[in-house]
Amino acid sequence: MRHFMLAIRPALTWLSRTALYISGAGLVAMTAIVGWQVFARYVLNDTPSWAEPMSLQLMSWFILLGAAVGVRESVHLGLDYVRHYAPAPVQRTMDLLSLGLIFLFGLAMSFYATLLSIGTWTATIPVLGWPGGVDFFPMIGGGVLIAIFAAERFLDVMLGAAVAADVLVQEAA
Repeated sequence: MRHFMLAIRPALTWLSRTALYISGAGLVAMTAIVGWQVFARYVLNDTPSWAEPMSLQLMSWFILLGAAVGVRESVHLGLDYVRHYAPAPVQRTMDLLSLGLIFLFGLAMSFYATLLSIGTWTATIPVLGWPGGVDFFPMIGGGVLIAIFAAERFLDVMLGAAVAADVLVQEAA
């Protein structure tokens, strides 16, 4: 299993970095779109109707991709006070339980977002002209990535290996 983890780590690192860069690009694009919307509204007196739904779509992508990267790098919100003072075996159990629940959450989010996407596909986002199911693509992709990265960290804890976040910091150095 250790060899498997070492073999897939570069691909997961690439996936994480790509998600992070896409997330950052989405944030920049959303900022530009909102800036254009404000300029067009107050200077040109002609508000673009597509700006708000497009910026909401981008915001969904960068939030969920960023959240997935946060799971891999272990920078997501956590309450570590009790864990910090627990004995090492209890800490390990708490980590495994937490990561297992995060994995299940990612799968459930992706599954139910897929059902929502299928159910709303025939509707149309009025201003953009896209199928309504497109609104749920960020949840599908984000849920899959959250599950993948939680599974990676779960296996790291099981094997007693360096967690992905430590490896990422070492790779960046």
